[in-house]
Amino acid sequence: MTRRNVCLSTLMVGCALILSGGMASAEDLPPLPSPPPEYADKKMPAGGWTETEVNCSSCHGTDGTPKKKGARDFRDPNIVCRFSDAFWFWRISEGVPKTKMKANKGLISEEQIWQVMAYENQFSHGGKPADRSCYKP
Repeated sequence: MTRRNVCLSTLMVGCALILSGGMASAEDLPPLPSPPPEYADKKMPAGGWTETEVNCSSCHGTDGTPKKKGARDFRDPNIVCRFSDAFWFWRISEGVPKTKMKANKGLISEEQIWQVMAYENQFSHGGKPADRSCYKP
């Protein structure tokens, strides 16, 4: 396994753990914290939500059904649509304190983080690339 594959696998496992939350509806979840200022203006590059080649199936399965305990079920658009681009990018980059989600900044490129986000986003859209018009701040 190459270093890149190991890094991507680690990122995907971490994403599954951080963004995991069961089948709770968005109304049942507490408000999300605001990303720090250095992440506040992060936006997916043009075409990024629909052009994806990343494989996160080790945790999220090939159809979005979680394969590992704690992996978020990204098939639920009520969960996925809660995340702004900045929030999602921040959590993948910096990880989440007191969880198994570790920081990936420095392990993978910014472009690869966007690819992971786009891949996970597909699960809430029937496994097809889709934009994020569902996001409501």
